[in-house]
Amino acid sequence: MRNLPDADPGVPDERSAVAYLRWLIRRAWRPLYAAVALAVLWMLCQALVPAIVGRAIDAATGRDRRALLVWSLALLAAGIGQAAFGIARHRFAVVNFLGAMFTTVQVTVRHAGRLGSALSRRLDTGEVVAIGTSDIRQIGSAIDITARGTGSLVAVVTVTVVLLTTSVPLGLVVVLGVPLLMAVVGLLIRPLHRRQAASREQQGVLTGRAADLVGGLRVLRGIGGEAVLGERYRHESQKLRAAGVRTARVESLLEAAQVLLPGVFLVLVTWLGARFALTGRITVGQLVSFYAYAAFLVTPLRQLTEAIDKLTRGHVSARRVVGMLRTATDLPDPAVAAPAERFRGELADPSSGVTIRPGEITAIVASVPAEAAAIADRLGRYADGATVGGVPLSEFELATVRERVLVADNDARLFTGPLRADLDPYDSGRLPAALYTAAATDIVEALPGGLDGEVAERGRTFSGGQQQRLRLVRALVADPDVLILVEPTSAVDAHTEARIADRLITARAGRTTVICTSSPLVLDRTDRVLFVEHGRVAADGSHHALLTNEPGYARTVLREEDK
Repeated sequence: MRNLPDADPGVPDERSAVAYLRWLIRRAWRPLYAAVALAVLWMLCQALVPAIVGRAIDAATGRDRRALLVWSLALLAAGIGQAAFGIARHRFAVVNFLGAMFTTVQVTVRHAGRLGSALSRRLDTGEVVAIGTSDIRQIGSAIDITARGTGSLVAVVTVTVVLLTTSVPLGLVVVLGVPLLMAVVGLLIRPLHRRQAASREQQGVLTGRAADLVGGLRVLRGIGGEAVLGERYRHESQKLRAAGVRTARVESLLEAAQVLLPGVFLVLVTWLGARFALTGRITVGQLVSFYAYAAFLVTPLRQLTEAIDKLTRGHVSARRVVGMLRTATDLPDPAVAAPAERFRGELADPSSGVTIRPGEITAIVASVPAEAAAIADRLGRYADGATVGGVPLSEFELATVRERVLVADNDARLFTGPLRADLDPYDSGRLPAALYTAAATDIVEALPGGLDGEVAERGRTFSGGQQQRLRLVRALVADPDVLILVEPTSAVDAHTEARIADRLITARAGRTTVICTSSPLVLDRTDRVLFVEHGRVAADGSHHALLTNEPGYARTVLREEDK
């Protein structure tokens, strides 16, 4: 069953990775700016602690009790501020992380819905799955790190100013050392960026391969192709492993640089500070402050390199998301849409000659079943060519067509979760009648928990006939103006099929209904039958009249071979 997606969420027209990340920031700027402000205050409180401790030590060595009390209170205030701002910053950081993740989920799901039937033709399954499992986390981390990255940068600037006012040579070491450290880290970012992109692409390929294997496992076993496809999967898996190892090599160098370079920086500042203290150029308290600052700078410097790393990963993931958002549907809305009021009259497919009269239950029988399915796609505007009241369906907004015409085929899937939510998500009240019409009440009764029972992935615990009946229930609950059913009873036994046919005709009496089928049990109960041969309507009439007067129809319905 195919449904209409939600409206456009307002993603910017300039669809680049950077533009997308900026859009996420603008969309939730209040919690993001709050997190940045709190991170700055949090890091400032930490940055001021070494200076306060140094002043307190100088006050203690000079036996200045009043100054010692003042600096002790200042240290207490800095500690309280650090705790309070840190808690608040973390709360907003989690909000930003989850907000970016789930906004990306909403954007991609809505776009997937907007693509509709074009999704499987335009995008690989593995690509979509990888976006939903891996890329959203990287994008969330990129938005989250902006607060801590900004706070770390402000802390480094603050420490630099404090050191310059205390000792110009030591301050210059920091001023020159920090950019040098960042430059060294920056040399690793570009190769990391390339290798992450290659690994991410290979991950999407492998995920798609796994989805194909799982979905077609029964068929593969039946034709003996399981080993061949398994070997292909192992080959792709090894390629992903190799790409991951190449990425990990650069990541390990980056992690090592985050520890080694700040450590070397710490040793250098401590050594210079000790020499200056021995020569009397700085006090003991200032020496302690310098050592503490050198140790403290390890944290903001690591956070800055972490920010570069996560922003790089986020950029790679955002580029994949943008690639999906750039995918356009092959069924676009017209520039100037026809008003919905004009959607009335006969639904027709000129290429085949099929016409559907309002209020009738019409059956389409094709000598080649795929031709009937193609006609159903055109009548439901999953392919262009059909008209309603002489107006092409392509002149109406897709939402208008989807609201009035529903195509239910055997490719529709059941979703994991409570059965009630799967069949009647809006609690329309039509579910009991739909279950009766589709002869599906026994399925609900046998399911532990009934309608509140859990549906396994893709409804795999149901038989083919049970899945078909549940799909019919969902279509009947939707209650569209025009219902098009493609082989709705092909997987059920004759007794159940007869019950469904009787009840379906009664339930849809006076409602426009199209049934693509070759089952005599269903055809015998419809108002009108159209026989399609070689892509065109060859005969039109009742089931019994066509059996008598149309040999091709009789062969198709009675499954007789040409002699």
